[in-house]
Amino acid sequence: MGRLFGTDGVRGVYGRDLTDELAFGLGRAAVAVLARYEPKRRTLVIGRDTRASGEPLERALAEGIREAGADVILAGVQPTPAVAFLTTDVEAAAGVVISASHNPPQDNGIKFFGPYGFKLSDDLENEIEAEMRRGPAAAGRVGEVVPMPDGVRHYLDHVAKAAEARLDGLRVVVDCANGAASAFAPEVLRRLGAEVTPIHDQPNGANINVGCGALHPSVVAAAVKEAGADVGIAHDGDADRALFADADGRIVDGDQVLAACAIALAEEGRLPGRVVVTTAMANLGFRRAMAEQRIEVVEAKVGDRYVLEEMIARGATLGGEQSGHVIFADHATTGDGILTAVKFLSLARRKGVTIAELATAMRRFPQVLENVRVGHKERLRDETEIGDAVREAEATLGDAGRVLVRASGTEPLVRVMVEAETERVARAVATALAEVVARALA
Repeated sequence: MGRLFGTDGVRGVYGRDLTDELAFGLGRAAVAVLARYEPKRRTLVIGRDTRASGEPLERALAEGIREAGADVILAGVQPTPAVAFLTTDVEAAAGVVISASHNPPQDNGIKFFGPYGFKLSDDLENEIEAEMRRGPAAAGRVGEVVPMPDGVRHYLDHVAKAAEARLDGLRVVVDCANGAASAFAPEVLRRLGAEVTPIHDQPNGANINVGCGALHPSVVAAAVKEAGADVGIAHDGDADRALFADADGRIVDGDQVLAACAIALAEEGRLPGRVVVTTAMANLGFRRAMAEQRIEVVEAKVGDRYVLEEMIARGATLGGEQSGHVIFADHATTGDGILTAVKFLSLARRKGVTIAELATAMRRFPQVLENVRVGHKERLRDETEIGDAVREAEATLGDAGRVLVRASGTEPLVRVMVEAETERVARAVATALAEVVARALA
């Protein structure tokens, strides 16, 4: 068995890569491992997104946890960041999210939060895998399924309190991706006074992320223009990310949100150390904007848990990714799309500007991303043909562009990203590199 855990938990096609049996084993093993570190905490919170496979996986996971001697709180459909919040709110040993985030409906995943709301480290994930291989041990008791306390209301209160200003009269279209945001995001915005039009908020188990949400921000952008709204928000299936569209239908990505928030906080003395954490995927324009404002950029591995690790190491309170994962460490322990929407929109309101004006904090270089489906992504680092092609592309672009080629942590893909002064140049370089990757890793 290869390593089960990827960039963000265990993920794959339900019934093939991720089975009920695997979920049962993960639940049992997680209790055994976490009990070594938190022996007095014997309750785990389980939340899930809206996929049809969520309920059978929830049953199997809960049974594994119970057989290992721990109790289970079934939270039902919840955004990933809500599970992180609830874990600390009810003082549980861990939180477990059944979700494949932005992946298609046939996929699902399982990821864990520790007792303080942080995603587990690679070392702890490795311990859980090792425990699974050892097999079951006698627990001495069988756990119970206990009622969910009123923690959901606490989460909504918590997010609403993070607003920089009220949103009275702001006309907002929210694309809920037919996922976990559907019952949460519109309510929080309405509490703050916004006039909300939700779309793709009718999950049926098979429509999560399908032609909507953060993977398709042009959908909410078109809806904003059609409705004559002020702003649009696009969440992904588990609501841990948010992208935006302004009143003219222009998309505002995570880099622009992060840049605007970093500059605003720095101006007000609320950015400790004038440090912000991002990843290698951050746009060149973001880096230049931060340099102009004398804000230090710290680069983490791709994945919001790695961003958070760097934030903790540097004492930073703000970090995020271009994909829309933004972490406000004063308020959350993980990326939270609903919180990001509240912070970004209320910041614009407090400053008396539109989100289009707020997004001008950085000039976004044209960026082309090619997702190349391959048969052997694990060979990427060793392929000299790819390395030579990347070096040639970098020499061609010079200081006016950037190249990044990396394997996906959750799918059989290699991502080829190119930035340049013009989209034409970026696309030509990306297309050429993608052809080399496809041929070398077929």
